[in-house]
Amino acid sequence: MIRYLFLFLFLLIAPNLYGQQEMNCMISISTPGMSETDRQIMRTLQSDLYEFVNQRNWTDYQFESNERIEASIVITISERMGSDEYRGTIQVQSRRPVYQTSYSTPIFNHQDRDFQFRYTENQALDYSDNTHSSNLTAVIAYYVYIIIGFDFDTFAPLGGNPYFERAQNIVNNAQNAPERGWKSFEGQRNRYWLVENLFNNTYSPIREAIYTYHRLGFDKMTENMEIARGEVVNALEMFQRAHRARPGSFLMQIIMTTKSDELVNLFSEASSMDRNKAVNILSEIDPANSSKYRRMTQGGGEGTGRN
Repeated sequence: MIRYLFLFLFLLIAPNLYGQQEMNCMISISTPGMSETDRQIMRTLQSDLYEFVNQRNWTDYQFESNERIEASIVITISERMGSDEYRGTIQVQSRRPVYQTSYSTPIFNHQDRDFQFRYTENQALDYSDNTHSSNLTAVIAYYVYIIIGFDFDTFAPLGGNPYFERAQNIVNNAQNAPERGWKSFEGQRNRYWLVENLFNNTYSPIREAIYTYHRLGFDKMTENMEIARGEVVNALEMFQRAHRARPGSFLMQIIMTTKSDELVNLFSEASSMDRNKAVNILSEIDPANSSKYRRMTQGGGEGTGRN
């Protein structure tokens, strides 16, 4: 009896002794217009993917429960193409806490429209870093490594390289896959081009700016708002350098999709000098949202806080 008691206590405390997996990711699958049978299959897949993402070790690090990366993956099924084949979109988002605040800053936000996969209810979700056996698990693993890579980039300059390399390896393994999204000639804003941009030296200022923006900027807000906001301006200038070297990159588009609302909140109450500088840079590197940025200069004060 005592032996079983010790075993129970060990199982209870073991996760705290050895750490947790890296991901704390919400998985959701939407099935508009599908039959109840198909919805049940997708509910099973949703549960299977939750375990696949959150109960797997993706790095060599042991994370404490409060260190796990907050993320969400939302799959929307638009078409059932056969008895076990589906097509849809996948929306991937992640965020991380800002030091000594209750605020979480968005890190990655992207919708992939080239998502096609096969799945039979209760099938095992097979995956290996070294082979392409399932487009379903390959796409999910690719985005898990992208999420982890961006998160590590916020804590150390180019800190995400090991995980972006694993994502790149998934792309390389998928070059003979029939599904779209893996090859350079299929479009300029797909999974191939994201990892290409991440390792392209032309865009290295973007990668370096991610660290400056988060670790030197947002994580220092509670110490000195003006100095920290100045570091965010420095990060924007690094974005600008990359943009001027080669405008319209896929990586820059993802950064601005993720960060535009946050930047508006940050600089709406900045000094007029910082605000005007930010507006000019943002309007240049993200012209699609220039009207949103220009509105920051209308009626703004000399505030020092952040919304």
